[in-house]
This record gives sequence, C-alpha cells and structure tokens, in this order.
Amino acid sequence: MEKVHLLTLGCPKNLADSELMLGALTQAGFEVTLDPEAAQVLVVNTCAFIEAAKKESLDAIMEAVEVKKHAAGRRLVVAGCLSQRYGAELREMLPEVDVFVGTGNFLELADLLRRTELPETRPVPYRGAAHLLGRADSARVRPPEFFTSYLKISEGCNHRCAFCIIPKIRGLHESRPVEDLLAEAQTLAASGVRELNLIAQDLTAYGRDLNPPSSLAQLLRKLSAVEGIRWVRLLYCYPNFVTEDLLEAIATLPNVVKYVDIPLQHADDNVLRAMRRERSGASLRKLLDRIRDGVPQVTLRTSFIVGFPGEDDAAFARLVNFVREVEFDRVGVFTYSREEDTAAYSHSGQVPERVKRARRAELMETQAQISLKKNRELVGREMEVLVEGPVPGRATRMRGRTPGQAPEIDGAVFLQGEAAPGEFVRARIEKALTYDLHARVTEAFA
Repeated sequence: MEKVHLLTLGCPKNLADSELMLGALTQAGFEVTLDPEAAQVLVVNTCAFIEAAKKESLDAIMEAVEVKKHAAGRRLVVAGCLSQRYGAELREMLPEVDVFVGTGNFLELADLLRRTELPETRPVPYRGAAHLLGRADSARVRPPEFFTSYLKISEGCNHRCAFCIIPKIRGLHESRPVEDLLAEAQTLAASGVRELNLIAQDLTAYGRDLNPPSSLAQLLRKLSAVEGIRWVRLLYCYPNFVTEDLLEAIATLPNVVKYVDIPLQHADDNVLRAMRRERSGASLRKLLDRIRDGVPQVTLRTSFIVGFPGEDDAAFARLVNFVREVEFDRVGVFTYSREEDTAAYSHSGQVPERVKRARRAELMETQAQISLKKNRELVGREMEVLVEGPVPGRATRMRGRTPGQAPEIDGAVFLQGEAAPGEFVRARIEKALTYDLHARVTEAFA
C-alpha cells in the first residue's frame, strides 16, 4: 500500500477538493500520511488566484521536489488552480513533476499515477476552465477537526469582475442538487460534525440554475432541520443577490449563525465600475443597512482590494471613510494583483507596489481600531463558544470561536476552565484584544 501526503494551499474550496482527492485515492488503495518523508506520493494542491498565491504554490512545489529526491521511486503531483491555469508551461519548467491534475480531473489521480510507470504516456496537463462537483456519496478524507466541516454547495462563477481569473479556471456557475447537499449534511452530522460552513465561488447564486429552481434561503431551511448541526455559516455572499427571503432565513433559523461574509472590494464609485462590481458606494450602504435591519446583531465580514488601476488618493480616502462609517466586524484587505487574461490587466493607471502596500497598511490600521472597539464592547458578556482544541504549547488551555468568528480567517477565543474539543460552552468575555478574546467557561451545554 503506497502512502500519500497532500499539502493544500489557498481557499477552503481548495480544501474541499483535497478531501475529495484523498477520498478517491484511499478508495484506490492508497494510505494517507501527515509525514511527507513517509510518503511515496507527494501532492501539492495549489492556488493561482493572485501573484502571491502563485509564488507560495511554486515555493511549495520546489520544497516537495527536494523531498522527492530523498527516496527512489517517490512521485510528485501538482494539482489545483495553478496546474489548471499553467499546466503546459509548468510541465516544461518542472520536469521533476510526475503528474499534473487540474480543477476538472483530480478524481482521476489514482489512474494517472499508475500511468507514470510508462513515461511515454505521461498525461498532458488540461488547459481551460473546468470544475468538479462532489456528491453526497463521494468519498472524503476529512481533517482532524471532526466537529466542523466545509460544505461546497456550488462551483464556478458567472460574474466577470475585472480583476478575477476564477471563471477562466473554474468555469461557469453550477449548483449541486438540494437533496444531494441535504444527504451529505446528514452524513457529516452523523460523523460528529456540529458546524457546517457553506462555501462556493458565489453562495447567493445557489439554485437559480437548478430545475426546478431553488435558492440559498430554501437550502438553509432544509439544512436547519438536520439533526446534530448546531451552526450553519455562510462564507462569500455576492452582494447582487442578497434577497429579503435570504435575510429572513438567516434571522429566523436558530442554527444559522448571524454572520454574513459579503466581499465588497471597494466603495468608490469609479473604482467599483472599473472593477465591474456594484453601481456605487451609496448602493452598498443601502445594502448593508438592509442586512443590519433584517438580521439584528449580525456579524458583517467583508474584503477590499486596494491599489486597483485608477485608484487615486481621493478614491482611497473614500474607501477609508466608508470603513470608518460602516464599522464592519471583520475586514480583509488585499493589494491588487495584476493578472494576465483579466480585463484589468491592460487598464491604465496601474498603482505602484509601494503605494499599494502603504494603502493596505493604512486600511488595516483603520479596521484594527474598529475591531478593538467592538471587542471591548463584548467584555462582561456571556457568549456561546465552539471549542476547537488546546492552544499550541499550552495543553491545559483551550481555544475556540464565537458564532461571529469563522474558522481560519477570523480571531479566536482563548478559554480558561473545563472544555473539550467539539464541545459548545458558554463563556464570559474577560479581556479584549484587537482580533482575539479571552474568556472563562461558565457552562458546558453541548
């Protein structure tokens, strides 16, 4: 039995693909190992969204190349978005790689690995846009955090944002059937999952392509009835399709957490139009008011791109003022990455890298002040917390998350008191940091 080690880079959607990839490999007789030196097959599941992600992916591939040299017969696989986007070029650049699989054929990996025994049949990398949708009966190998899981409800994207390459990698939007998602959620719940994090390139487009049509709100109502699931969280809601029905579902379904991740990208009218995003900053303000009115005490997360072509000092100042005015709970800030094959690649008014970095630092500092203020307002309150596990190096101290903290991207709660991984507790907030909280367990109830 050959052992396989897989490294996942990029977003949670890539992680979901990795789970399916490992599921297919284990069904084919491979064994998963966390130790790359113990593996006969090394897999790097890559990201190619922006330049920094491509660099991280290439660095990881080169590290795997070095590990490959340590044992005769060891094989190296490059999977995911980088392979899909640049497979032919990578094949020429990296002869050490035995197999390339993209976003549309990674479930064929076991067969492709067998073909590496015949060098003349070495598979040619796929080029174009493609994706795979998992099914409820697809084998998955999940990470050790048994109590939380990502559930990919659709793939691809129909939007044409000027900065984004994803539609040319993953293709057009495709929803999974409602009943299939419901079956997978029930299987996950039976395995001990208590938190479902719904992911897609565009969550709010869910269901419109099905026959008969459905919607994200209808899906949430189905998922809310799955026994054992305590939290359902929405990650990446495109602004265009946030309906009143969706807001009502979030507000009224008890196990749908009041958390909306809605990437806005900018707030200046001219920049938004150049990005091919929403009409204006004013329309975004109305949308955010509608969300807060419809979902009381909602946690709002967003992300922005600074340094987009044509963003002058005045446009950036409007973005900073927008963040100060709206007071988001969570904000991610990215510098614009000039990507070939996107509409913005040839835009005039490209912003120097040093200016991009300075603007990112300023906007992050603005949000840090808001985040600290909001966290201080929580001191003295009791909140529900999902316990994740011990703090590294502190076996007696646990960390967890409130409903307003998504896994991996938001802050954490550091807990004092008795608590076990996967358990829900009530905890009193005793100290606030910029992004994290310190709390004492007052009650364990699930």
